[in-house]
Amino acid sequence: MSKFRTLAVSLAVVGTLGGCAGPNPRDPYEGYNRAVFNFNDKVDEYALKPTATVYKNVTPGFFQTGVSNFFGNLADVWTAANNLLQGKVGDGMSDLMRVAMNSTFGLLGVLDIASEAGLQKHKEDFGQTLGSWGVPSGPYVMLPLLGPSTVRDTVALPADISADPWQYKDPVNVRNIGTVTRVVDQRAALLDASTLLEDAALDRYEFIRDGWMQRRNSQVYDGEDGPQDKQKQPEVEDEAPKQPQAIMPEPAETKPSL
Repeated sequence: MSKFRTLAVSLAVVGTLGGCAGPNPRDPYEGYNRAVFNFNDKVDEYALKPTATVYKNVTPGFFQTGVSNFFGNLADVWTAANNLLQGKVGDGMSDLMRVAMNSTFGLLGVLDIASEAGLQKHKEDFGQTLGSWGVPSGPYVMLPLLGPSTVRDTVALPADISADPWQYKDPVNVRNIGTVTRVVDQRAALLDASTLLEDAALDRYEFIRDGWMQRRNSQVYDGEDGPQDKQKQPEVEDEAPKQPQAIMPEPAETKPSL
């Protein structure tokens, strides 16, 4: 574990130092990022958003809730591991209790019995764990199909993907159907927020970048002031909408590929 941690720290630091040149030290790759953002936006406009709209309008609400709960229960496993790696033993044990309760009494997680029992749901990923270990975030990066990220979170992404239990589901066709359903369900949950964003933001790229970076910083430092909070930033609400055009799950959960 110590070798893996050292390697991750080194990669993130190198990425940070390599990206500090440019007019905006937090977004030195803005030209590239905007191009990827536009690509993701078109994929969302012509494929994901229409599919999510049909899904939301046609699929019964209880089914949508069950899908969200099921994959949320799987994500709780990795959340528990990251809370323990961050030294938050109480939260980690609570997450494990959530998984045990929802996987049994909650019909494999389709029902969120644990939340009704008062066990708070957390969202932690390996990028947050690296941040808690002192690894700097590095520059902002827009990933194709996956959406907003940073150098640190990109380094952590393979661990998040590998830790997703659904990645090992057999047969493959069932795994792929489940993955697509999860992506569409998550996009459907953001339809209202993305519509408001499209109507309100003059420069959606900047609005999403600044809102995402501030929100991510809050996630990594559990709402406390982190290094990025000390930099001068545009005033953006902490609960700014997530990137609506990202077509794969957010960094708080793993991001499986088909």
